[in-house]
Amino acid sequence: MSQIKIAVIGLGYVGLPLAVEFAKQYETVGFDIAQWRIDELRSGYDRTLELNEEQLKDAPMMSYTNQLDDLKSCNYFIVTVPTPIDKNKRPDLTPLFKASESIGKVLNKGDIVIYESTVYPGATEEDCVPVLEKFSGLKFNVDFFCGYSPERINPGDKEHTVAKILKVTAGSTPEIAIKVDNLYKSIITAGTHLAPSIKVAEAAKVIENSQRDINIAFVNELAIIFNKLGIDTNAVLEAAGTKWNFLKFKPGLVGGHCIGVDPYYLTHKAQEIGYNPEIILAGRRLNDNMGIYVANQVIKLMIKKGHRVEKSNVLVLGITFKENCPDIRNSRVIDVINELKDFECNVSVYDAWANSDDVQREYGFGLIDEATMKAGKYDAVVLAVSHDKFKTIDMDALKNGNDTIIYDIKSVLEYSDGKL
Repeated sequence: MSQIKIAVIGLGYVGLPLAVEFAKQYETVGFDIAQWRIDELRSGYDRTLELNEEQLKDAPMMSYTNQLDDLKSCNYFIVTVPTPIDKNKRPDLTPLFKASESIGKVLNKGDIVIYESTVYPGATEEDCVPVLEKFSGLKFNVDFFCGYSPERINPGDKEHTVAKILKVTAGSTPEIAIKVDNLYKSIITAGTHLAPSIKVAEAAKVIENSQRDINIAFVNELAIIFNKLGIDTNAVLEAAGTKWNFLKFKPGLVGGHCIGVDPYYLTHKAQEIGYNPEIILAGRRLNDNMGIYVANQVIKLMIKKGHRVEKSNVLVLGITFKENCPDIRNSRVIDVINELKDFECNVSVYDAWANSDDVQREYGFGLIDEATMKAGKYDAVVLAVSHDKFKTIDMDALKNGNDTIIYDIKSVLEYSDGKL
């Protein structure tokens, strides 16, 4: 067997930690189309904050490039590009197709292409393989082979890192499946689970986040019901949670590049084969509307306390999709902000984790800095993301008088006027 040389395509939250882990044992080339990303990583800086400078240096066989020619000597290609949805909530496989096209141009006989991106069952073999064949001129399962090992990275989680999360693996033939499994076994200390086929592995991944989405939708609906009944949702969940088999989920905004996206990949495939999924889509609809619900609750509380809504000053704390993480992709906080703006509120957003330029490009507005935030006086404050830093903010100092509304979406403050 030839010496293993790995190319990781896509150096974001998923690809970079994986590539660095492989580079501790194998010659590894990290490929990304963005020159600025390559430059930053070569300088020892990871803007996703998944890895620090010391961790980046702890990969002696790592190199970074955006030149396809640098991948020609690789024999394992691991694809970790995003799989988003379009404005109509349909799967957008464009990044996956472009990555497959690039790999096809440098693919050699005997090479193995492993996909980690979340997709619907069948996407690897039915959608990606034809692209690989077209641009390589090679035949699938004769000249080259494929594997699938779905990513399970949890952005911002410094405990459950890539090597500590059990990995599902699969291959396009029984022999290749073992090769793929052994490759991951060599770096994943938590172990691996070899699935019987690529489609099974694809399906396993896409239902992981769909299950979480449905469970969160359930508690979000409970929050709406209990709010109408004047009952504290968290107190109810705490009481119910004393039973050993109660699933402990909390209400909240469901965004990010996984839970808020992956269910649409499964429902797309289901509808393609003539089945209209009801529970999954119902959960998605409910979760997608929670930002609007929150904003309307804030407005109702403001009216109740006699605030004039138009031109009122509202502070939103947090724009990232989850706590202690700089990722703003598919953050549902934007739904709260946009709805408040529709009521003609003056909305200021502060988030020390997020990059203001990124927010400007993604959502069309910038962030205020900490000094501006602390100097402001607000008619309402919405704690949207439970960053550790926000838990110690002096809310009283932000109030515009005694009737300022404090709305705590994440239920982390000791006192608030409203919460989910």
